[in-house]
Amino acid sequence: MCHTDDSRAPEPPRHGPVGTKGELELTSADGKRFRAYSASPAGDFSAGVVILPDVRGLHPYYEDLAVRFAEAGYRAIAIDYFGRTAGLGKRDDSFDWKSHFEKVTPMHVAADVRAAVDRLRSDSRPSLPVFTVGFCFGGSASWRQSGEDQGLAGCIGFYGGRPIERAGAVIPKMTAPLLMLLAGDDKGTPASEFEEYASQVRARGLEVEAHTYPGAPHSYFDRAFAEHREACQDSWKRILDFTDRHARSA
Repeated sequence: MCHTDDSRAPEPPRHGPVGTKGELELTSADGKRFRAYSASPAGDFSAGVVILPDVRGLHPYYEDLAVRFAEAGYRAIAIDYFGRTAGLGKRDDSFDWKSHFEKVTPMHVAADVRAAVDRLRSDSRPSLPVFTVGFCFGGSASWRQSGEDQGLAGCIGFYGGRPIERAGAVIPKMTAPLLMLLAGDDKGTPASEFEEYASQVRARGLEVEAHTYPGAPHSYFDRAFAEHREACQDSWKRILDFTDRHARSA
């Protein structure tokens, strides 16, 4: 598990007013409904973001992160993984995520991401550049979306767990560039696996920007970690640089 109910996303380096925010229901291609959270800037926006949570699914940290992306000028949707097994209700720290996580498949995640992408591109914005941003399990799942025919402008992942196992199978089909933001003190996945995964994707001919923050723990992207504030600020800068650059070329 990465972030708890008490975790909150660091503030982005650029701030604008938020227009709308709140919960919504989306329907996947297989007809299953799932909970999501949306936030939009008050003014115009030139890109969208689909947020893929950690293994606990949609909880307050990711709702807050959607608002942070809206402040930075993006239309954002954070999705839940467990609509098929746990229903649409909100959940707290007592939620038995393990039993539900075991039933999540890459096909389900891709279908739910596609529903969020379609919602972001609604309102006569079919060409809107859309990025995925994921954490832990969601980090690897985000990178995997590059090979899931989502029409994405880029895929961003924080400390994605076991990327070769979880996202290696689709490397031959990948089309979108990757941004990998890695924790130097990550106990779950060795640095060599991230390096090998990035090497395999680059061999596909795609851009992979990978950066490791020495001493940063898994789940460092949290405003509670004052000692890692610089890593958080740098991560935001890299996200904004990556999305601005690839949105323009999309």
